[in-house]
Amino acid sequence: MAIYKTSASGWDLSNIFSFEGQQVRYGILGDGEPLVLLHGTPFSSIVWRKIAPYLARHRRVFYFDLLGYGKSEKRSGQDVSLGIQNLLFTALLDHWQIDLPDVVAHDFGGTTALRAHLLNNCNYRSLTLIDPVAISPSGSELVQAAKDHEQTFTNLPAYIHEAILRAYVGGAVFNPLSDQEMQLYLEPWLGAEGQAAFYRQIAQMSDRYTDEIESQYSDVRCPVTILWGEQDSWIPLEKGKQLAQRIPKSELHVISESRHLVQEDAPEAIIAIVNDFLL
Repeated sequence: MAIYKTSASGWDLSNIFSFEGQQVRYGILGDGEPLVLLHGTPFSSIVWRKIAPYLARHRRVFYFDLLGYGKSEKRSGQDVSLGIQNLLFTALLDHWQIDLPDVVAHDFGGTTALRAHLLNNCNYRSLTLIDPVAISPSGSELVQAAKDHEQTFTNLPAYIHEAILRAYVGGAVFNPLSDQEMQLYLEPWLGAEGQAAFYRQIAQMSDRYTDEIESQYSDVRCPVTILWGEQDSWIPLEKGKQLAQRIPKSELHVISESRHLVQEDAPEAIIAIVNDFLL
């Protein structure tokens, strides 16, 4: 029987893929046709811990931490922009020898999946997008401030940085996270290395990565379903409606009592909708 994996110690990322000399951590669950999960920012693959075991009952589920995120390598001067993540994803699909996976992608993961599909000719059996960064402009007030003052934020005292992180992540959920759940999201960004990595990825955010593909959404070559947290304050529902109009024959599911991190607010909705979509 599948169970929720609710702690970092129970989430297996023991596999290592070398991408341009950098380590990317990934895991695999289950057996069957391939399904790949992509997380967003400022998160890691841990967002799938309540969902992956259930999808893995009938699928071989692949998940990984984006470059510069979670347990994947973080280092000074690293390119962790959306301009590199689609190249990483393309390389991983080749490494896994997957030709036509079902893909479920959240936030920046959605951007990555769309860019790999439209720019790198990666083909999917289906694509499920959850509150993706897909339509410009994007970026919260924190993002706008930190982009212009990366070094200042990097040099903040650790306790102030942690307070910012807590407030930022807390704003992504409708239902408050427990202390244990919050710690899962904070851990990769704490300490000198983590703090620098957090503001590095913010500094490299740019609308140009969505601008490059927005005009091509009508060219998406696979069935698409879109899930959106009704109370998402990071990327308002109106953006989801616009995206659904731009991708032919896509279907939009609005998830009530959910904000940006639907994986925490309504994991059961994701499991149900994805399973129905894949039938």
